[in-house]
Amino acid sequence: MQSSASLKRTLGLPGALLMGLGSMVGTGVFISIGLASGVAGAAVLPAIALAAGVALCNGMSSAQLAAAHPVSGGSYEYGYKYLLPELGFSAGWMFLLAKSASAATAALGFSGYLLHQLDLADRVPLLIPALILIAGMTLLVQSGLRRSNRMNTLVVSLTLFSLLLFVFTLLPQYVVPENLHFDLADLCTPGFLKGCALMFVAYTGYGRIATMGEEIREPRKNIPRAIFAVMMITSLLYLLVALSAIGAVSADELGKMTRSGAAPLEMILTTLGKPKTASLVTLGALTAMFGVLLNLILGLSRVLFAMGRRGDMPKIFAEVKNHSPKAAVLGVGVLIALIALPGKVQIVWAFSAFTVLVYYVITNLAALRLPAEDRLYPRIFSWIGLLSCLFLAFQVGMYYWLAGASILMIGLLWQKARRKYSKEA
Repeated sequence: MQSSASLKRTLGLPGALLMGLGSMVGTGVFISIGLASGVAGAAVLPAIALAAGVALCNGMSSAQLAAAHPVSGGSYEYGYKYLLPELGFSAGWMFLLAKSASAATAALGFSGYLLHQLDLADRVPLLIPALILIAGMTLLVQSGLRRSNRMNTLVVSLTLFSLLLFVFTLLPQYVVPENLHFDLADLCTPGFLKGCALMFVAYTGYGRIATMGEEIREPRKNIPRAIFAVMMITSLLYLLVALSAIGAVSADELGKMTRSGAAPLEMILTTLGKPKTASLVTLGALTAMFGVLLNLILGLSRVLFAMGRRGDMPKIFAEVKNHSPKAAVLGVGVLIALIALPGKVQIVWAFSAFTVLVYYVITNLAALRLPAEDRLYPRIFSWIGLLSCLFLAFQVGMYYWLAGASILMIGLLWQKARRKYSKEA
């Protein structure tokens, strides 16, 4: 039986926009561009644009679903309402895993930039500062949404300033046109497709807006507006940063920097003899990872809250104290810390890519079932999103999709066991 617990609508359009920016302008721009460059080369530039197109179609599906059904849980709730209980549960389960992996990547990225700035990268493991950050952010989110939202405004402002500083430092003087060259044949390679999949994850921060639909005022108007605005801003920003970074050091070198130290933008500026600018960009990276982790914990806790409220997770996660699902926040913090344990950004991010693509397959299926009176956009966009996500899900590597499929089966067995136990009780 579903609990009557509900959350308070505290966010208007500016708050929802900042929430989306805080989730997207972070790991994607400071980490995933470098990871995608390592597999796609200079062709990562069209990969960024293609991933943005796929994400926009998914965003349109998410926007109209959230506008029609503005509750916490996102596609977990949409799957239950418009599809099957098993698909609804699968969406929630995969979202928890995918975005916990993204949050773990953000924490490891924070650690990488911090350790490079302090010249401790060779002496302190990435994992230690990452776990400290995860614990601190979990406590911050538990303190309440209003304080977290004010912090998010500051974080987004500092991050945008640092990225624009990076772009305007490199573009006029250091970009070498030859570094940006790629052949059309490169767009048909497995590396390009994997790069698209990795970059797609960088755009999916808009999902925080949908998963927090129960806390947004005038959701039918504000959710679609916030999602479209966030997509436009981040797409332009990702392309500018990628042009600057690849043009300055080449795609291969950018990929190596990311894999070795998880702080590629800082390393580029240091290599070019710009230590003061590197320090400012590092500050922006630190605030960005801080903001991403904060917003992911917020969004993830609302999904876990919704799953607890419906009975797919222990009921303790559905408890609300002072308008905050405190037990769900703590549970999410523990999950993120566990996923961060390998301490390798490329492994965690690739796993996130597969699981989040499966999540958006279910999102688009649900959007296709929307009745005509609730539909904001033509069905073709949901079909494009659905087929694109299915295709890209199998481009990240066999190891990751086998692992993801296995974990999905474990989740479905868990759901079946809980339902059986609930009926017997």
